[in-house]
Amino acid sequence: MQRPTSATLPLARDLIRAPSVTPDDGGAIGVLATALRGLGFDIVDLPFGEGAARTPNLFARLGRGSPHLCFAGHTDVVPAGEQGWTSGPFDAVIRDGRLYGRGACDMKGGIAAFVGAIDRYLSDGRPLAGSISLLITGDEEGPATHGTVRVLEWMRDHGQIPDFCLVGEPTNPEHLGDVIKIGRRGSLNARIVVPGIQGHVAYPHRADNPVHRLLAILAELTAVPLDDGTQWFEASSLQVTSIDVGNSATNVIPGRAEARLNIRFNDLHTGQGLAEWIASVCRTHAPAAEADVRISGEAFLTQPTAEVDMLVAAIRAVTGREPRLDTGGGTSDARFISRYCPVAEFGLVGASMHKVDEHASVADLEELTDIYASFLERLMR
Repeated sequence: MQRPTSATLPLARDLIRAPSVTPDDGGAIGVLATALRGLGFDIVDLPFGEGAARTPNLFARLGRGSPHLCFAGHTDVVPAGEQGWTSGPFDAVIRDGRLYGRGACDMKGGIAAFVGAIDRYLSDGRPLAGSISLLITGDEEGPATHGTVRVLEWMRDHGQIPDFCLVGEPTNPEHLGDVIKIGRRGSLNARIVVPGIQGHVAYPHRADNPVHRLLAILAELTAVPLDDGTQWFEASSLQVTSIDVGNSATNVIPGRAEARLNIRFNDLHTGQGLAEWIASVCRTHAPAAEADVRISGEAFLTQPTAEVDMLVAAIRAVTGREPRLDTGGGTSDARFISRYCPVAEFGLVGASMHKVDEHASVADLEELTDIYASFLERLMR
């Protein structure tokens, strides 16, 4: 189902040329807004935050009917780094059938493909049966404080919550059509600080070694797997990421010990429940210990819906592949969207994201446009 696209590749290049490294917009939101206005979208700029640190966001909608499909994504990118690029990271060079540049696959290419699909859908002259919107943030690669979360609150308050949301993150590990994400694990980070009493190692009775208490805490936390996984989720994972004492001497018992850990958890757990468990283990071994837990997001699952079935059918029709429904990987803004409506993620191949010479296959950009267009056709019947 390979068809030429008129909008996808030029828009992807224009977006890459806007150096929107978090927290700077670099003009990327404006590039997208211009393209969407040309298609008849109503545009609402939604900057949130304070002063120069305000986060640029955009909400655009075409039509007012149902079904209401929202495409969500981000124009911000991670830093390009200083060395190793074979062409400028924001030059959007096409070489050997690939588009190179920071954001090519994560995820300016995906945004361009969706706009290209809308352009194709509208150019066929069919009336829009429902409505299409875009939720675009400049704060996904950053702290995610004033981006999608705030835009969703605005959408709720203004009656703009969609029936279904498609996030254009690069979900495919090797080939376009491999994976649709229908959920994500939750994530939390914990910092455990155990106080002690400093002293000479030759006189341990005059000291209180916090390292021993910290090791007992970590031993209990890691002694037994959190679970064995579920139908849609792999087993939850607790990983100790750091143990720090700051002790350069060999004959001194330190007065303080600290550890950090991360838990990626499935829908058998909640962030709050895991935080309470960590605090309880700390109290058992070190009553004076402090456990600071930050929950990045809860686990969520979109049970396969008619919309997911339509997306599967569109992928199958274009690529011939049967995509796997999956919940693995890191977090995305879908964790916020899941609080308001069903959400799935599908985009480009992500093997080069965040790397030097990030790229997307030009053929994949065309096929992703085909997939999104086919999905629109099926949904808007």
